[in-house]
Amino acid sequence: MNNDQYLGTKRYYSVSEYFIKTFGKKVYKLSLNANFSCPNRDGSKSTGGCIFCSAGGSGDFAETITDNLGLSLLKAKQRIVRKSGTDKFIAYFQSYTNTYAPAIELEKLFLPVINRKDVVALSIATRPDCLPDDVLQLLNKLNCIKPVFVELGLQTIHDKTAEFINRCYPTSEYDIAVKKLKAIGVNVVTHLIIGLPGEDEQMIIQSAKHVAKSGADGIKLQLLHLLKNTRLSDYYEQTQFEILSLEKYTQILANVISVLPPSMVIHRITGDAPKKDLIEPKWSADKKRVLNYIKCYFEENNVIQGSNYVD
Repeated sequence: MNNDQYLGTKRYYSVSEYFIKTFGKKVYKLSLNANFSCPNRDGSKSTGGCIFCSAGGSGDFAETITDNLGLSLLKAKQRIVRKSGTDKFIAYFQSYTNTYAPAIELEKLFLPVINRKDVVALSIATRPDCLPDDVLQLLNKLNCIKPVFVELGLQTIHDKTAEFINRCYPTSEYDIAVKKLKAIGVNVVTHLIIGLPGEDEQMIIQSAKHVAKSGADGIKLQLLHLLKNTRLSDYYEQTQFEILSLEKYTQILANVISVLPPSMVIHRITGDAPKKDLIEPKWSADKKRVLNYIKCYFEENNVIQGSNYVD
């Protein structure tokens, strides 16, 4: 398939381009915290969560949902509406594991949100091992109302790394989850982290190639952030493992994008972390500089999504 069919004049298929194509205008995500837990936090599989995860469950910028749903969404909109100027939003349940509850409780939460006129879609961050049949049935029902995106926190395909970060499920669980979600027509977005301790560029590329062949529709490429008060920060104090430079991160990012199919939507190419909690890499706090550097590097090195993709 020709890259130009998806990319046009772009070097990769960005989520902003995809949203405009899908919804007819620019839309923004409302980051929400619905007060869920996680099976590797509450003791059912482990405690403490993934070692890189903050106390906020990877939703440090999310607005907490209260009994007053309308007010909670209004506050979330106020965080972005001044800079976005949009009136259409994707409700993004970001913090912790957002299918880790009985389906009847999830329906009470998701159904009122997806039926709002200002919400064009739901995006639900979860784990592949938290998708029982009744939850899949609910997702199918919701997806018949408006589009549903399910974001799966894979991070790596390598079992040794997965054990180290306390992920608490095998990669095979991810493969099964993608197939089940695609069978009901849900849009699947996979999270990968670039820069995990012990992983070299070849291992990261292997993870990207796996996601490329998995059936996932989109991918989030996340720079590893070392945050205060995490088990990863304790490990860093002990070992001083390598933190990627901007130059090295961009090089790996470019090679990852080159092995992804042109039709795969790139939902993120770096990521944010609260500056007050960020230990490393400090260069990531200057987002404008980071994005400009990546843009220039891609242009200078003719980086194009799918240029090294093998079907």
